[in-house]
Amino acid sequence: MSRIGKKPVSVIDGVKVSVGDRTVTVEGPKGKLQFQHRPEVTVSVDEEAKSVIVSRDSDVRTSRELHGLTRAVINNMILGVKDGYEKRLEVVGVGYICAVQGKELQLRVGYANELKKEIPDGLEVTCPDQTHIVVRGCDKQKVGQFAAEVRSLRKPEPYKGKGIRYQGEQIKLKPGKSAT
Repeated sequence: MSRIGKKPVSVIDGVKVSVGDRTVTVEGPKGKLQFQHRPEVTVSVDEEAKSVIVSRDSDVRTSRELHGLTRAVINNMILGVKDGYEKRLEVVGVGYICAVQGKELQLRVGYANELKKEIPDGLEVTCPDQTHIVVRGCDKQKVGQFAAEVRSLRKPEPYKGKGIRYQGEQIKLKPGKSAT
């Protein structure tokens, strides 16, 4: 039995969960999310205990894999519509700046041209100053994916550490040729 999958997901106050035709819908103060689960698992809502129960029909490998995954995704949806998720990025380098213009994130990170990244629907991207980016949203996958795509535009290089990194990320710097 899956250790994660057999735990019921508790529904937080202010969050409404409904299941219909393999579609789990979660509504809360931060937004509304939908997830269509696979037919190998069954999702049910217990109104009295205020919990969501995920179960599987058989012990086939794919059923076991999807059991814990489905439970984790539903838990992330409930936490996301209640509190939301956030990723913080830093832009490190001389002359490297970032700004939000309408629905675009503009980055000057050492290339000849300014990079522009379209902000997807459902995400809120802000720049508190010219060297920090904050990505917020209720969908954990969207927040993480957008932050990873922004970071991949200019990954931190290993000699001076210049580039876009997650806040608090440690970059192991190489000594360079002068260290020999």
